[in-house]
Amino acid sequence: MATARAPHGINAPPKIIVKKIYVEGHGGHHGGAWKVAYADFVTAMMAFFLLLWILGATTEKQRKALADYFAPTLVELKQNSAGSNGLFGGEAINQRDNYPGKASQTGTRALTVPVGGSGGNNVGTGAKGTLKDQRALTQQDQKNFDETAKRIRERMRATPALAKLANHVRVVPTRDGMRIDLLDDANYSMFNLGTTALVPEASALIGTIADSIKGMENPIMIRGHTDSLGYGDPLAMNNWMLSSGRAEATRRRLLSGGVTEMRFERIEGVADREPLIVDNPADPRNRRVSITLLYRRIMDQDQQGRFRPGLRASREAGAPLGQH
Repeated sequence: MATARAPHGINAPPKIIVKKIYVEGHGGHHGGAWKVAYADFVTAMMAFFLLLWILGATTEKQRKALADYFAPTLVELKQNSAGSNGLFGGEAINQRDNYPGKASQTGTRALTVPVGGSGGNNVGTGAKGTLKDQRALTQQDQKNFDETAKRIRERMRATPALAKLANHVRVVPTRDGMRIDLLDDANYSMFNLGTTALVPEASALIGTIADSIKGMENPIMIRGHTDSLGYGDPLAMNNWMLSSGRAEATRRRLLSGGVTEMRFERIEGVADREPLIVDNPADPRNRRVSITLLYRRIMDQDQQGRFRPGLRASREAGAPLGQH
């Protein structure tokens, strides 16, 4: 039997060679380059859907205000004004252009306010300008409130029956507007005792107030107050029911006097929780009804520029109307 021979005629065990092969670019599966691209894509999609949400959740007026906020505010020179062709274009800056200026007036149409033109403190105080400026709108309301208070006092003095109630009417400026308090005392009550029925003189007084404010646009808040004297059966009748009922009775009287339904923003009854005479909650002067003419708000304007109380709250879902 022949003995096996080693390769190449050498009597030695064969050599085993192990060759390691390194493949470049294997990190394409486990690397991070694709993650960066994917993150950019997700960010772009998030920005896109955020833009869609903003467009759907805002009104046309709000979108316009947002666009105006980011619009450039630098004065743009007009094509036909002096110096528009290059650097002055061979013309002087005070040369007359298509601008109807006056003597001693220099500048161009785009850069100069005409002599005698309105501006400065008058900006935003016109019939339409006030509707775009909350501060100017509030100042106009304050002026109207002063005139209204004066008109109510004059009408009361002109009517003997109402002139007797002068001490029962108090006009108070507040941070929310102008409040008209109709006060009781130990000798007189605006309502029949313990009821929501107005006495004739008080009904005439509220009718006079209604006639004085019916031409205004300001929202109205009515708040009823009582003294601390309670009822025998608080489940059948109590000061909460009485104060809110008197506020509602006042609202109905203003409504019958010509005030539109849309202007009533809030009707409240607070019982004896806000006494006028803090040291004596049972004092009859704590029984009162407060009629507040609220300041108009820019956000309460509809598309036609009319003021509608609560319109801002309907635009801002879940947002409160404000504390009064």
